[in-house]
Amino acid sequence: MASTFINWLKSPAGRQYFFSTHFWGPVANWGLPIAALADLKQNEEFISGSMTTALACYSMVFMRFAWRVQPRNYLLFACHATNTAAQLVQETRFVNYWYFGGREKTHGRPEEVKSKVIEAVQAAEAEAKDTAKKVAGK
Repeated sequence: MASTFINWLKSPAGRQYFFSTHFWGPVANWGLPIAALADLKQNEEFISGSMTTALACYSMVFMRFAWRVQPRNYLLFACHATNTAAQLVQETRFVNYWYFGGREKTHGRPEEVKSKVIEAVQAAEAEAKDTAKKVAGK
């Protein structure tokens, strides 16, 4: 198996493949899925829903292109399939965070936050009054 691959690499067809855009285009394009996979660890608040949708659609279109072009470009197909999967996971995270309660689970409900702020303000007012009484009493 390895010797067959080595022989193919040494052949004119192998050299022609590695010095063509059928190889270097997809290799350069792997930056998109690598970045998308790295972003899976990031906070959902920073995901752009419109950009994620655009990148998923872009990759789906070019995934079809890589399949339809002759000869088939499996490296480009794999690149765009990976990017499509990563972008759809990001899109799911975005929708869950902004539309299905993920933000409230992370930051708390607005009513809870409002009551905590009111409590903190009342505590600060009480402390300010105590300090004012102490200063006035001196």
